[in-house]
Amino acid sequence: MFSVLVSSAKSSKQNKTGSWRSLTMPKYLQTNCIACNLCKLICPEGCIEGKEKNKYDSNLQYCKGCGLCAYICPKKDIEMVNENK
Repeated sequence: MFSVLVSSAKSSKQNKTGSWRSLTMPKYLQTNCIACNLCKLICPEGCIEGKEKNKYDSNLQYCKGCGLCAYICPKKDIEMVNENK
């Protein structure tokens, strides 16, 4: 079911697309994470890193604030928060 959603990093590695971010950014609560990897798989810029429970985070230099990671998280351990630029 999720294989259709999986994407690989595109041009963000060269362009640091974090400057294009919307007004929100992901906040990893790191309390209920089960290390399912869904957030990493769905991220269109491939900017999420982590391998262990409660150790995931995104690189904000590349994150666009799309919210897909928060949407897909089965434990709701990621929330989108307002960013103060």
